Amino acid sequence: MTNWRAVAVGVALLVAVGTVGVSVPVVGQIGAGLVGGFAAGYVAGGGPGRGAWHGLVAGSLAGLVVAVGIAFLSGASDGPLGLLVDGFGASIVVSALTLLFAADAALAGAVGGWFERRSASSGRRDDADDGVES
Repeated sequence: MTNWRAVAVGVALLVAVGTVGVSVPVVGQIGAGLVGGFAAGYVAGGGPGRGAWHGLVAGSLAGLVVAVGIAFLSGASDGPLGLLVDGFGASIVVSALTLLFAADAALAGAVGGWFERRSASSGRRDDADDGVES
């Protein structure tokens, strides 16, 4: 079952960090995927598989949001952004951006899910049998 709150947190961070990261073209987008995917995986919890799924969904949705924004902006300008979308076609640009955001977000989501599981299991000292009678 998908935790949509975790996905929303991931999408919000992906779009926010990705918007700021536009000034550093490739590194900014990869950083956005790592931050947003990790957050989605951590909030979702449940281990690496669940974290990767939530990171993937968050990255895909954020890629679609950014691609629609780029398509909208390219229609408003005839600069290099407009030429990029017109030259490749909107569907290829949307697919490429979705894949770019989703791939690293899924990997970071797996790490976030693993990290959440590790931090949750290390905090449960009261359930452990340490051999001391109370």
